[in-house]
Amino acid sequence: MFLEFPLYRALDGLDTLYRIDGPRHFVEWQPIGSSRWLVHEHVAEIYPSQVLIQSLIHADDAQLKLSREEWNARRLKRKEPEQENAVGTIAQTTEDPAVLEGMDLASWTTFGISAHAAHWITAHSDDDVRFALSWRQERDAALLVMGGGSNMLMHADWEGLALHVGIRGVRVLKEEGGRIEVVVGAGENWHDWVMLALKNGWHGLENLALIPGQVGASPMQNIGAYGVELKDRFLWLEAIHVQTGSLKRFDAASCEFGYRESIFKSSEKGQWIIVRVAFFLKKNAPLQTAYGAIQQELKALPEESWTHADVAKAVMQIRSTKLPDPKKLGNAGSFFKNPVLGPDEFKRLQTAHPEVAHYPQSDGTVKVAAGWLIEQAGWKGKHRGTHGVHVNQSLVLVHYGGATGAEIWQLAQDIMHDVHSQYGVQLEPEVNQIGLNRSK
Repeated sequence: MFLEFPLYRALDGLDTLYRIDGPRHFVEWQPIGSSRWLVHEHVAEIYPSQVLIQSLIHADDAQLKLSREEWNARRLKRKEPEQENAVGTIAQTTEDPAVLEGMDLASWTTFGISAHAAHWITAHSDDDVRFALSWRQERDAALLVMGGGSNMLMHADWEGLALHVGIRGVRVLKEEGGRIEVVVGAGENWHDWVMLALKNGWHGLENLALIPGQVGASPMQNIGAYGVELKDRFLWLEAIHVQTGSLKRFDAASCEFGYRESIFKSSEKGQWIIVRVAFFLKKNAPLQTAYGAIQQELKALPEESWTHADVAKAVMQIRSTKLPDPKKLGNAGSFFKNPVLGPDEFKRLQTAHPEVAHYPQSDGTVKVAAGWLIEQAGWKGKHRGTHGVHVNQSLVLVHYGGATGAEIWQLAQDIMHDVHSQYGVQLEPEVNQIGLNRSK
């Protein structure tokens, strides 16, 4: 199946142009004067716009079907307005992105494992993403979507296409009554985005400071730290379907967020490429300081004077102390999820090990600290020459240099087996295994 979207249309007699990006998404180029365009992005959420987009898709008599080349030729006859920041949605060029050969992925993943991609494309817009999808469909090439490379372990060279999502930009959608709605390009660095929000007085993400990776990856596993999860400040995301090229907007319910989970890791895994994420933040969001580690960092300050910036600094200090900098020591952050146990299962564990670190959840389940289990099992600081377990944080597997993905994965399996043998708890990895041959 080749891409169904985008579709290109013109309104006969009025010079108006349309690009239909999906069943509910279209962009309109309206002529202004003799030489300019007025550009509008539309999400067809109400009846009139839904009727319009269906007529455009099915090309009623008043519309003209155009090829991409014909449509671009018409668009280039007028000048587009300077966009505040289109965040990847508005076509800015007719040039397709370059296809590079034999890209070394070591510098593009935080583990720094040596592996190569046969083909590589960096996408700076939705159009670039669709070009890459079309390119790989024509060649029947396997697709690897790359963000910041912070949540993957390479087991082998990638013989297909590696698509790096580099869509940048931050745009305020609405600001009213102390609530700010902001859309952020999937290619923005996550920590840089958190710091920008904090600088602008947009609060609610400070507990998620210093998490590695890009914004586009954050909803996939509903990233979280120190009592805050992405879903707490999530508005919507837009993603492109890998088979049809259709753009779709997912709200929080559609994403089916759970603990380090979303629909993009389960039933829709591998089906969508996230291109932008929208958040709602607040000028006066409540401080999230329930975690003891944060309170310990802030104890030198009077509690009544604590600010969102103070919380962010505390989080960064904690993470810097416990977690290694991927630029200096290869790692993917927490390699394992904290297991969530049912009441009966947890009671059995606590009876045998009363000191187990745990966090009761609102639904009656109990989250157990995977780091505690691993440390108590004796793995903290274990060294296997080229790789091992970090000396300060047992959740983190580290790459000292020269290790293969298979060797690090074997270490992870050994830890999981040992923890299960000692505590009866099955750990699960957070990190995606790329190129793993599970038949071996």
